[in-house]
Amino acid sequence: MDVNEHLLNVVDVEATCWEGQPPPGQVSEIIEIGLTVVDLRAGERLAKHRLLVRPARSRVSPFCTELTGLTQTEVDGGLPFAEACRALAARHQTALLPWASWGDYDRNQFTRQCHQTGTEYPFCRRHTNAKVAFTVSNGLRRRPGMAQALMMAGLPLEGRHHRGDDDAWNIAALVLHLARRGDWPAG
Repeated sequence: MDVNEHLLNVVDVEATCWEGQPPPGQVSEIIEIGLTVVDLRAGERLAKHRLLVRPARSRVSPFCTELTGLTQTEVDGGLPFAEACRALAARHQTALLPWASWGDYDRNQFTRQCHQTGTEYPFCRRHTNAKVAFTVSNGLRRRPGMAQALMMAGLPLEGRHHRGDDDAWNIAALVLHLARRGDWPAG
């Protein structure tokens, strides 16, 4: 029995974005990775982490700053994407531990960016789409956004919405809410 089999990494990323289409030559890139470690057995969030990532092929737009609070100057001090992926694997056992995100955006963005940059994918294959689990658990037809799901579950939105570390923390609260109900899918 693995000592860490009850741990789960909950991940949320923020990426460069624009009000409309990206400017010519720019692509959406991860600029912040939020990660909350969850102990499913103890039913608690253990730690909240944040990694800033320096974009290589885009700039932080005013729209992106308004949405996330992140500035170009701030992310310029971040790690290059490949280094951030290595840091995730080294510090948070992301290649070994199951992980979850709200929807498939985060998983797809990592997959796309790793492919585009030739970077080794930092996560294991055991991924749970927490949005789907919440939707099924509540018998909903439409998949709610994270903030709406928190309201439905009677949980507070802690921190700033669209901030990677705060969103991962809030998604982790939803994961634990589902686990307490017996509705979190077994790894």
